[in-house]
Amino acid sequence: MKVLVDTSVWSLALRRDRQDGNPSVDFLGDALQREGSIFTTGLILQELLQGFSGPKARTQILDRFTALPLIVPQREDHIAAADLRNECRRRGLQIGTIDALLAQLCIRHDLTILSTDRDFEHLARIAPLRLWKK
Repeated sequence: MKVLVDTSVWSLALRRDRQDGNPSVDFLGDALQREGSIFTTGLILQELLQGFSGPKARTQILDRFTALPLIVPQREDHIAAADLRNECRRRGLQIGTIDALLAQLCIRHDLTILSTDRDFEHLARIAPLRLWKK
């Protein structure tokens, strides 16, 4: 399974006070052992770098992300993400701009999203987005 790991899961995994037993974090740890199964994008890297402070945290994040394949959104991805967000709004769902783009990248690249953000569950009811489930 090829997986895009959302910021919500990375944040839990990288916390110093992390508690063991989170299924998403456990899955991430296992998946990192299998080369080519975890993907990321610049938005996720940026969100993590903005959320953690200090040079040690920055270095740790950059070291971990160097080995991951980076998906770069194309113009078509932004257009499709806007269409997806507009469709959600028409159906009464408020979805963030970044979540819509991450969902679109998963759809285009045939990736499963690993997230603790429930917005992706709502998106999966409208779009062909695959969610990781415990």
